[in-house]
Amino acid sequence: MNAKQKKTLVRILVSSVLLLILHFLPLKGLVLFAAYLIPYLIIGYDILVKAWKGILNRQPFDECFLMAVATVGALVLGLLRTGDYAEAVAVMLFYQIGELFQSVAVGKSRRSITALMDICPDSANLEQEDGSCEIVDPDEVEIGSVIQIKPGERVPIDGTVIEGTSSLDTAALTGESLPREVVAGDEVLSGCVNQTGLLRVRTTREAGESAAARVLDMVENASSLKSRSEAFISRFARVYTPAVVFSALALALLGPSIRLLLGMEAQWGDWFMRALTFLVISCPCALVISIPLTFFAAIGRASRAGVLVKGSNYLEALAQVRTLAFDKTGTVTQGVFEVAGVHHARIPQQELLEIAALAELHSDHPISLSLRRACPQILEPSRVRDVTEHPGMGVAATVDGKQVLCGNDRLMRQSGIDFDPCSAVGTVVHVAIDGQYCGHILIADQLKPTAREAMDALAGCGLDRRVMLTGDREAAAKAMAEELGADEYRAALLPDGKVAAIEQLLETRRPRETVAFVGDGLNDAPVLSRADVGIAMGALGTDAAIEAADIVLMDDDPLKIVTAIRLARRCMRIVTENIVFAIGVKLLCLLLSTLGIGSMWMAIFADVGVMVLAVLNAIRV
Repeated sequence: MNAKQKKTLVRILVSSVLLLILHFLPLKGLVLFAAYLIPYLIIGYDILVKAWKGILNRQPFDECFLMAVATVGALVLGLLRTGDYAEAVAVMLFYQIGELFQSVAVGKSRRSITALMDICPDSANLEQEDGSCEIVDPDEVEIGSVIQIKPGERVPIDGTVIEGTSSLDTAALTGESLPREVVAGDEVLSGCVNQTGLLRVRTTREAGESAAARVLDMVENASSLKSRSEAFISRFARVYTPAVVFSALALALLGPSIRLLLGMEAQWGDWFMRALTFLVISCPCALVISIPLTFFAAIGRASRAGVLVKGSNYLEALAQVRTLAFDKTGTVTQGVFEVAGVHHARIPQQELLEIAALAELHSDHPISLSLRRACPQILEPSRVRDVTEHPGMGVAATVDGKQVLCGNDRLMRQSGIDFDPCSAVGTVVHVAIDGQYCGHILIADQLKPTAREAMDALAGCGLDRRVMLTGDREAAAKAMAEELGADEYRAALLPDGKVAAIEQLLETRRPRETVAFVGDGLNDAPVLSRADVGIAMGALGTDAAIEAADIVLMDDDPLKIVTAIRLARRCMRIVTENIVFAIGVKLLCLLLSTLGIGSMWMAIFADVGVMVLAVLNAIRV
């Protein structure tokens, strides 16, 4: 608890003890009234002050005004008629208990978000020309500067490792507990914790544009974009509160007046008490507090799981998703070519891989890099000479004194070499040694380990359509869609083709359902903007995707899509429960109080009890 909450708790305890003592003291008349004023003012002075300020600012119709009118009226009624002041004190006491409970719940949710503030270090070790370090503010570090990150320190600015190896704790950004190993040439993001070795990093962004700063900006601004439910509650409260005030006034005046016209006793005190009870019951605290709290708690919970939601309106839209379109490369695949197999080898497979890697040793093409990664042996450049590039086909080289051809079908045909065709999906690298065909190597983009599990889980979430959008050719797209278990696929799409495909999905959706798109790169930005919900996959390094997306997944795990959808639906289910419960109980209690059946204790439950139950339900998210 903070200092304010502790002070409120002390006031609650003191007032409760005084209320209990006064119940047994034999006091009467003005002495009893003055005695009850003590716990009443201790527990309710701030509510009275807020109500008075609201009146002075010509904005009186809020819960403080309702509580002040109801409790002061109950005190006056006790003084003039009943001699009972306990109800007035009890109403204020339980209201403050409910407010304290709500404050603690909001604080708990807020801490889950404000804890992110710790991911932005307030200093950086800037390396000087003589090799020494100066501790400076990260905002003073220019792009291209060299900073040192010692073990135990957070990375202050995005950059590229130029020297050193270490393990990085990325949990603050991605929600993942496993550390990530980094070496020279790897990118590091601000907010990660350097766990083991000293790193020298060349900065690639300014501090204000680094990953941690962008994360904080998105989380802090999330509450500014309200959902339809929150907007409804805000409009509802603005109309509802003055309406119930005038309804209570009418109840206090019309009831006795009608009785007088009918020749009956007016019973002003009874009707005045009904009106006061009506006011307490009508206080909209449960709705005004619990609905925003539910969204706030959900956004905080999502951020801890590595899912950044830019506004509660997007959380509401995500809960209604029934069609999910997704990019292939980098979204459900790793986006890195790897050796998928060695086929029809006339020599040992490892030897075939080694010869192909040596032939491609001097190339930086992704295919060449994948061949070298698949070869565990140390590749000596001295073993290779006379390398000749054949653009669009492959290379020819002399490896260990043997003439090696390494390339595609066209290179084999041009060289007059009979080869075995490959029907598998991927890039095929044929290898011939001294004019003899020796086999081929299949290189393909690999599915992410959790991609198929994510697709199955999405089907279990009730999604009607899972549609893969890719620029790959038809055969490759079909094979990938079947492997994934996707319902549909669209192949050979350029960025404008993906937008057209999303447009088609939007036109065929059912009312009140939404279409989401998941992408990971610059070319997906137009589609992310056009979909009802744009989800950027692992987009910390892609500015365009972050700007265009409504929801950002902090790592590359497709299962986080399922996490986000389930969280959004749980949030909306709780919002609906609270709205139905709060309005239903209040309408019933308002009817009973109008008929004279209800009491002030029932009003306390209808106000504070419903609020506490709604807040408890809200923080379940």
